[in-house]
Amino acid sequence: MQVGQRVLAGESLAFQYFTSQGGQGTVGFAGVLPGEMRALELDGSRAWFAEKDAFVAAESTVDFGIAFTGGRTGMSGGEGFVLEKFTGHGTVIIAGAGNFIDLNPADFGGRIEVDTGCVVAFEEGIRYGVQRVGGLNRQGIMNAVFGGEGLSLATLEGDGRVILQSLTIESLANALKKAQGGDKQGPTGGLFSTHVG
Repeated sequence: MQVGQRVLAGESLAFQYFTSQGGQGTVGFAGVLPGEMRALELDGSRAWFAEKDAFVAAESTVDFGIAFTGGRTGMSGGEGFVLEKFTGHGTVIIAGAGNFIDLNPADFGGRIEVDTGCVVAFEEGIRYGVQRVGGLNRQGIMNAVFGGEGLSLATLEGDGRVILQSLTIESLANALKKAQGGDKQGPTGGLFSTHVG
């Protein structure tokens, strides 16, 4: 991935490379938040797209790039404007918060709608977008604030693998704040919400 692309994706400007010398070796990796990790095996037939904070490590045979979901989509959703794209052959390791949930939109009528913060990764062939929940009127904002829902949902359409996380950074922060005695009357939100349309 070029330097400019790494900056746009919110990544560090440099990679760390690990190579065993004189025999086999072991390297340990961890995600940023408590949760799950997954090794994705790329065989060259389909690319994978991942939320920018999901990437942990990859073999040197994997190619990196970025994909824009579009100005209006990114602005309205607040998340997912820049996705990392992985192609080629080899293993990519991703991480997410909470547990991973594997879905195929084709099993749910071809389309699923989820909290934008729950999307971790999806295969090439899945169409990704963001849609507004309700209008920007008083009732819509009240529903968003007190119902624990954001103002936008991610839409995933097509036939392919989708990986979601059961915990969002916002819900973890709210839970920790509540446990420390703050925000006693604020919204806690669900850890994971899905809307099948």
